[in-house]
Amino acid sequence: MPSMSREQVVAKIRNGESLAGYDLSGIDLSYENLKGINLEGANLSKANLNNANFEGANLKGANLTGSFFFGSNLLAANLDNTNMQDANLQDCNLENASLQNANMYHISLFGSNLENANLSGSNMERARMKRANCRKTVLEQVNLKNAHLERCDLTGASFSKADLSEASLKNAIFDQTKFQQAVTKGTKGFPEL
Repeated sequence: MPSMSREQVVAKIRNGESLAGYDLSGIDLSYENLKGINLEGANLSKANLNNANFEGANLKGANLTGSFFFGSNLLAANLDNTNMQDANLQDCNLENASLQNANMYHISLFGSNLENANLSGSNMERARMKRANCRKTVLEQVNLKNAHLERCDLTGASFSKADLSEASLKNAIFDQTKFQQAVTKGTKGFPEL
């Protein structure tokens, strides 16, 4: 599908239309209310989406490479199978979101809320997650090689079968955090169990 202007996209949103599969690369939808929108399979690479409301949105399989979501609300959003390589989701709300099997290589999640989110099977190699809230977050079978989780709250999080090789967990909060069969070779700040 051809690229669309912000005005065209906003008109479709206001009419309650689906934007599934659309090419919205580079678009600026910052501060827009996109609650419940269907963007499944859409191309939002390098889009400016800061402080937008994506609560309950369907972004399954979307291309979000290099997108800027700073401060956005993604409460209970579906981000399964997305490509979020090099995306900036700093200070975002991802509580109860589903991010299974997503490519989040080198993603920025500084200070974000991932409480009760499910990131199972995702690639988060070199992810930057300092100060993130990961309470009860499911990180099972996730690639977290060389990831930075310093000062994260990992209370009740599950890292079963995750690869934490060379990751940094310095000053993280560990309370009932599960690491069954996790790979921890070279992990810094790993708790004594």
